[in-house]
Amino acid sequence: MERRCAVAEGNLALGEEQISLWLRQFRLSAMEASLGEVTGQARSESWDYLRYLSELCEREAQTRSERRLERLLRQSGLPESKRLENLDPKHLGTVLRRKLNELLEGHFVATSSNVLAFGLPGRGKTHFLCAVARELILRHQISVWFTTGAQLVERLLQAKAKLELEACLRKLDRYSVVIIDDIGYVQHSREEMEVLFTFFAERYEKRSLMISSNLTFSKWDRIFQDPMTAMAAIDRLVHHSIILEFTGESRRKPQGKPPRAGTGQTETIESPTP
Repeated sequence: MERRCAVAEGNLALGEEQISLWLRQFRLSAMEASLGEVTGQARSESWDYLRYLSELCEREAQTRSERRLERLLRQSGLPESKRLENLDPKHLGTVLRRKLNELLEGHFVATSSNVLAFGLPGRGKTHFLCAVARELILRHQISVWFTTGAQLVERLLQAKAKLELEACLRKLDRYSVVIIDDIGYVQHSREEMEVLFTFFAERYEKRSLMISSNLTFSKWDRIFQDPMTAMAAIDRLVHHSIILEFTGESRRKPQGKPPRAGTGQTETIESPTP
């Protein structure tokens, strides 16, 4: 009897070793790493095979989810300091606080809608958009990429010079959301204007954009230096969009200065769909 038990245990050990090799071959690293622990627990608690397999699969799924989350955060390029927990609600006003909760649900990404934030410098546009984007990653594992308007144009121009613009656009299309910060700071040449417009057109009704700008739409001809192109770009951005207005005092002013009445009040306009 003792000999039969020893043989049985030896066979079990060989079985685990073979399974471990298979898991490694199939690149199921979390299952491989936890095989011994889960097998021991299954034996001691008399699990059936379905519970045993379920536990191994759950650990693999959890590990892969954590790795994907880490990768999405790393690839996003989001500023570390601009998080939801650092966003002071009292600076937003009632309307923006309500819109914040809606945006965190991520429905606008599912419908390929845009979020457009306008206001003077220092009003919190960038922090707001980045905080929303980080939560989209953490809560929904949505792929996000942060860039400035100047950096985006430079990247597109470099790709065009190498005859790789189409490939560059395909790569950027992998991101469900692209945040373009400070799009109004740079007045673009005709070549820069063309690649930026091409990027907008490529994402239209396919992927979402989150854009911050110090210039209202009426002044976007300064960006594109051509009223017709500016109008065409605006038309594509606004068609499916949520427009946010950031007003009040600058958040960058020295602490201790009393704010004027009405500081932090905002207005949100959701554009109608034609």
